[in-house]
Amino acid sequence: MRTRFISCATLALAASLFLPVALRAQESTAVADEIIRITKAAWAADMEEDVTAAMSILAPEYTELNGEYSTRQEGKDVARRLYEAGYQDSGRLIAAEMFNPKVQVYGTAAILSYNFVGVVQDADGANTTVRAKSTRVYVQQGGTWMLVHANFAPDPLPN
Repeated sequence: MRTRFISCATLALAASLFLPVALRAQESTAVADEIIRITKAAWAADMEEDVTAAMSILAPEYTELNGEYSTRQEGKDVARRLYEAGYQDSGRLIAAEMFNPKVQVYGTAAILSYNFVGVVQDADGANTTVRAKSTRVYVQQGGTWMLVHANFAPDPLPN
């Protein structure tokens, strides 16, 4: 009887220790899937030239570092003005892929890092491959995942 009680107690203790870990892992996987889905939906909106939808994931306090500017962009309004002004004069995005995605979840914050490969078409119809090393930081605000910071670094081909 005592052995049975100890076995049950041990099993209960093990379940109480490992079940929360398993549940957090499932939750992290669901968050990772959602973060990747949100990012790809923004790309699709960009390809459709739907500025409002593409910018809808940006938090008001959004910041960005990229290879186009030597300084950090501050705020969703600045990002939208630059986007609408066509700072990406290199062309229109017609294809986008995410390689090696990794999402790290910390409560209401999630960091997505990945290698971006896309195709941009210029005004004359010529296609150019683009590559970048990308990091996006999302924070849950009011139950919605919002992009608060992004860093898009060039990823040149090796020599």
